[in-house]
Amino acid sequence: MKKIIVLLMVVCMAVSLFSGLTFATAKPIGIVLSTLDNPFFVTLRDGAAARAKKLGCQLIVLDSQNDSAKESSNMEDLIQQKVGAILVNPVDSDAVVNAVKAANNAKIPVLTIDRTANGGSVVTHIASDNIAGGKMAGEYIVKLLKGKGKVVEIQGTPGASAARDRGKGFDGVIAKTPGIKIVAQQEAGFDRQKGLTVMENILQAQPVINAIFCQNDEMALGAIKAIQSAKRTGIIVVGFDATDDGVKAINAGLMTGTIAQQPAMIGSMGIDNAVNVMKGKKVPAAIPVALKLIIKTK
Repeated sequence: MKKIIVLLMVVCMAVSLFSGLTFATAKPIGIVLSTLDNPFFVTLRDGAAARAKKLGCQLIVLDSQNDSAKESSNMEDLIQQKVGAILVNPVDSDAVVNAVKAANNAKIPVLTIDRTANGGSVVTHIASDNIAGGKMAGEYIVKLLKGKGKVVEIQGTPGASAARDRGKGFDGVIAKTPGIKIVAQQEAGFDRQKGLTVMENILQAQPVINAIFCQNDEMALGAIKAIQSAKRTGIIVVGFDATDDGVKAINAGLMTGTIAQQPAMIGSMGIDNAVNVMKGKKVPAAIPVALKLIIKTK
């Protein structure tokens, strides 16, 4: 009888421990990313995947390929699979709203990462403060130009909250600096090749350019290539994201600076908060991730 009692106690303890570890894995977590062609989102995915593996959660990763229609299809896929929570990094903050509402109707909690959704019910938004980051870039350029010069702004995907907010922060600083004029603002979709093409056109139209703010490092790297091909020198280039390639360009003296987000941390925090929501815990409506300016160190 004693052996039976001891055995039952061991079994009960094992079941209790097992259920505590696997509560969050009863249903998988889905993550829908705007694109995996951008190194920033690859790092974000890797951060999420590493955290999910550590917690024993099944993670379903879907790539929207910068296509809002594909994004809606991805969201519907996850709804049909009855995942426990969805992390979404929207292609377009307006276009994603119907997909968010569809998840709401299915009683699946939605968390946004890096970019917001402009409607539907979102449990929390995990991101860097893009307005503050744009402001940081603007203030750095103003400092380097000593308040005088001609500036170009290469913008991200229209409709993406990150593009809107980074532009808002940057433009606000420049608007308060009468000696600096923005001579060109063009969209390049957060894409390196588009950044190259857009910058080639701007260089032909603008004989004097003192600085460029690109709303991500991919566009900045494209712009740098265009500047090199045009044999233009002395142009300050500031990016955003601090991707590996961006930081390498800074250390090589090709790019002046970049605003560092922490994509791996955003992904990891996304998983942590999805698990908490699945466990019925309350999470903050907004969770900020710190930013910093990266420049070449001597």
